[in-house]
Amino acid sequence: MPSQARNGRYHHGDLRAALIGTAIEIIAERGVRGFSVAEASRRLGVAVSAPYAHFAGRDGLLAAVAVHAHELFYAELVPGMSQFSAPAERLAELARCYVRFAATHRPLFEVLYEAGLDKVRYPEIEAAARPTEEALMTCVRALSDGQGPAEELASALEATASGHVVLFFDGHAQQDEEAVAQAAERAARATLALIERRHLLAPAPSA
Repeated sequence: MPSQARNGRYHHGDLRAALIGTAIEIIAERGVRGFSVAEASRRLGVAVSAPYAHFAGRDGLLAAVAVHAHELFYAELVPGMSQFSAPAERLAELARCYVRFAATHRPLFEVLYEAGLDKVRYPEIEAAARPTEEALMTCVRALSDGQGPAEELASALEATASGHVVLFFDGHAQQDEEAVAQAAERAARATLALIERRHLLAPAPSA
């Protein structure tokens, strides 16, 4: 991201990237609901109208933040998953990374799950999420052959990882590296336990 000058104005460079970085900063302080384009403009020392050369409005800027979040998550996920060849272990690593990402990049996580962005209006969000979804589903399909619908397992895995993020946020107001590592490992173990009993996810036969 471009640096900012002491008077609050960003150095000559990429205003679009500077706005994304400043949006993340504001969301970290005030949450998604407390973010405004006007405040981002003020902090960068540019005219209130300047961001609209790059984004149609507030949601457009948040959509760019969401794209950045998906891209960063995938970039952090790939090195960990590449250490494993077994689908179950790769999914456990995905769960670890998911919890670590949520804990260490909370503003980005909040944008993804609290901003309420319309993915039809902003298809770039879905496109940015696709590599992670494909990594998930490749492993799920490998495990689901003859063991129940892939969709059921994928949904259960996502719920498990999300649940551990909620538990972490409820129990840890401040980031703590040891607590993050423990929460990530618990999510990984729960993922492996779920995979072990995945046959129970198959719908019961109709009477």
